[in-house]
Amino acid sequence: MGMTLSQKILADKAGLPQVSAGQLITAKLDLVLGNDITSPVAIDELEKAGKTGVFDKSKVALVMDHFAPNKDIKSAQQCKKCRTFAYGNGIEHFYDVGEMGIEHALLPEKGLISAGDLIIGADSHTCTYGALGAFATGVGSTDMAYGMHSGTAWFKVPSAIRVVLRGKKAPNICGKDVILHLIGRIGVCGALYKSLEFTGDGCRDLDIDDRFTICNMAIEAGAKNGIFAADEVTAAYLRGRTTRRGKTYVADDDAIYDSEVEIDLSTLKPTVAFPHLPENTRTIDQAGNIPIDQVVIGSCTNGHISDLRAAAAVFNGRHVAKGVRAIIIPATNEIYLQAIREGLVQTFIQAGAVVSTPTCGPCLGGYMGILAENERCVATTNRNFVGRMGHTTSEIYLASPYVAACSAVLGKLGCL
Repeated sequence: MGMTLSQKILADKAGLPQVSAGQLITAKLDLVLGNDITSPVAIDELEKAGKTGVFDKSKVALVMDHFAPNKDIKSAQQCKKCRTFAYGNGIEHFYDVGEMGIEHALLPEKGLISAGDLIIGADSHTCTYGALGAFATGVGSTDMAYGMHSGTAWFKVPSAIRVVLRGKKAPNICGKDVILHLIGRIGVCGALYKSLEFTGDGCRDLDIDDRFTICNMAIEAGAKNGIFAADEVTAAYLRGRTTRRGKTYVADDDAIYDSEVEIDLSTLKPTVAFPHLPENTRTIDQAGNIPIDQVVIGSCTNGHISDLRAAAAVFNGRHVAKGVRAIIIPATNEIYLQAIREGLVQTFIQAGAVVSTPTCGPCLGGYMGILAENERCVATTNRNFVGRMGHTTSEIYLASPYVAACSAVLGKLGCL
């Protein structure tokens, strides 16, 4: 019986010749990730269990990105706990203020991910790394604690949905539109505990940032992970970032999939997820007249340099509408510096936007853009649940950087 791409990685890491959907396995990990919210819980669990040390100082990464720079005393205490643990255990990949970025953009940028890796992270959007041909999934802090100490984790082998991408997308279409379209079709539970495996000739038309965005939001369809097979796009991104030799896997011809979804990229229109679920999608021509109060362009989903370029192209020579707050958040310091070199930051500021240090900030209702009662925000983030970004009566509309920037200029949801 053939195996899917994800199943092949799991079988290899478990030291087994074959695995099948539903099978319980224990597998060796290539990286364990935590942030300033989830890591303190994992550290406490290790202490309760009387465990000390980590399995490999080079294979644990702690990133202070959700509430850093610290917004209050509680967040300062959380970061201090992580700092003490990281320094005490000699963890090589500890990223704090001045070095940190949004974790799911930072770790690939630092060369910590390679094709064929098996990664767990105490953050649901760890599935982002599937863009590089890795099996990556989010776990709870207890599993993170066990993984940090033992270098292993248990998995129930997932079944899979094959997503076949065809054709070429229009210039104003990006990975965000692709994944929102898919979630709109299958729903937020449509891939529950399954792998979303992206294939087809259309993959060649998706750059690495598109793939990061698509895999990042696999969890919003309930998926265990999202993954692209490593190819020349993957190799080009990894070249010069890491000396590690990854392993390329491909699904067997006779691999079993629960279902197949085909998407013609050439037919896609800019797509928006209306409140309060990512599945509540409409194309921009169906949006209607919706005035807005705020725009956020950034996050682990759309804080890449290509996202900032797309937004700056809209803002260039234009101004944010009166009464709208536009917040731009580069995902990492390197992306921030690149945006400065290219003049993008100047464009944003001249257009009336503000530019933040890399942070998750407003995405989870942390800081740097909390919404008040009945306010509306167009955001390039990944979730639009009730109260996600502030007051429970506020509304979040998920969109691409292009749509978000256009909306900021128009003062309402829409495209120029």
